[in-house]
Amino acid sequence: MIFKTPRLAAMMAVALSLFISACAQDSTAPKDSLVIALETGPTLLDPRLSTDATAAKIEGLIFNGLVKRNDDFSFAPDLAERWETPAPARYVFHLRHGVKFHDGSLFTSKDVKAEYDFIMNPASKSFLRASLEIVESVETPDDYTVIFNLKKPDAPFLDTMTLYITPASAKDGFAENPVGTGPFRFIEYKRDESLTLARNENYFEGSPKIGALKFRIMPDETVRTLSLESGEVHMIMNPITPDLLPRFTKNQNLNVIVSPGSNYSYLGFNMEDKLTGNIAVRRAIAHAIDKEGVIKHILKGLAKPATGPFAPMMKWSESCVARYDYDPAKAMKILDEAGYKDPDGDGPQTRFTLKYSTSQNELRKRIAEVFQWQLAKVGIGLDIRSYEWGAFYADIKKGAFQIFSLTWVGITDPDILYYMFHSSSLPPAGANRGRYVNKSLDDILSRGKTTFGEDRPAIYSEAQKIIADDLPYVSLWHPDNVAVATKRLKNFSLSPDEGIKSLKTAWIEAN
Repeated sequence: MIFKTPRLAAMMAVALSLFISACAQDSTAPKDSLVIALETGPTLLDPRLSTDATAAKIEGLIFNGLVKRNDDFSFAPDLAERWETPAPARYVFHLRHGVKFHDGSLFTSKDVKAEYDFIMNPASKSFLRASLEIVESVETPDDYTVIFNLKKPDAPFLDTMTLYITPASAKDGFAENPVGTGPFRFIEYKRDESLTLARNENYFEGSPKIGALKFRIMPDETVRTLSLESGEVHMIMNPITPDLLPRFTKNQNLNVIVSPGSNYSYLGFNMEDKLTGNIAVRRAIAHAIDKEGVIKHILKGLAKPATGPFAPMMKWSESCVARYDYDPAKAMKILDEAGYKDPDGDGPQTRFTLKYSTSQNELRKRIAEVFQWQLAKVGIGLDIRSYEWGAFYADIKKGAFQIFSLTWVGITDPDILYYMFHSSSLPPAGANRGRYVNKSLDDILSRGKTTFGEDRPAIYSEAQKIIADDLPYVSLWHPDNVAVATKRLKNFSLSPDEGIKSLKTAWIEAN
């Protein structure tokens, strides 16, 4: 939530009674427990079905995949101690021995096969099914070997092996009591209140030093801030209003943790709409938005301008693409030439008005108001509609919008462009929510799936140039990841994708 200093003080005073009540209801946590405040709770904790960013963070503590991504986006062993590719369309994974699920059952190849059989079954309605259509069969010749036979070579296949593994016994209702192999085990989820994990004493990489993690669901940032400053909460993280960071920096009991992020914020357009489907309108909007001004004044420098989905830290990032510098005069000229004349010059009348959909997050609403002001200067009206997260996201998935703003979280492989923009990736099969269709791009992204090694970056360079020209998205920025934590928390860092897996090796220093 965004506050200027006087407003912040007033809001905090109003929220104080709520805060005291919330604190009174919280039982005393063990000394080696860490309490983390979240804006929203996970929708469900089942990696086969969940899609939200909060679930992804917490699932990363409960589960493991066959392989994992390092912070430099390279692959490393996880539940598989090694793998090999004896043929271009055949992957053989050799599993760790002696790994146990939190319920005491032994992890074997049967669990892996059950997981992927579940996802590939259309009746399961897993959003991951499309990425596994390349799989011809899954073999388990023994308890510690899994063989994936593909229909053809698939460059992004290894990335799908980062999927978190659930036990073969997982049935309906698994999300209410998830069982994994990860460093922390699930204890309890009181929806909209709190979620508790305890350390897995038998974790195969060594038991975590933190005894328990308690995630408290606090939608109001004022309450989160007061709870952190009082010590009732030990950490808060994205989203944090940048205006609050100086306050936290001055607090001798807190550390402000900032790291570059790979997430990607953008404006999306409905390509089937008569206005936003017009390239001239999209280009005018791109030139009318002063994203660097937003980064400087609203985000307080905690983001990097984006020219496409891949952050500069990623080897796939292509910087030589069409750019849309802030240029209101150029935006107005584009609109004039496209036949969208301004009826009264500098007067209040608009050329047309667009519906802008966003969530009820206060920072997003404030940014929407800035965009509204900037677009008004070129004669475009913006009707801001903010919705509760579930309703907002449902509208986006079904295409009920003209313009929306979202952030992609967890970008690790360039094949994400297929999921975002290929014409076969319309919801629910994928995330081409704007209904963008470009045959040339389809062909390039399809080639990318079967292109390996040094030839692969060139494929995605070409794809990024087409996307920048066509503007199904206006690229905004790559936000920095931010957390504020008690100085007693040691050895903690945020992953580029906002992940908090480092909690498995972090510890809490005694008072």
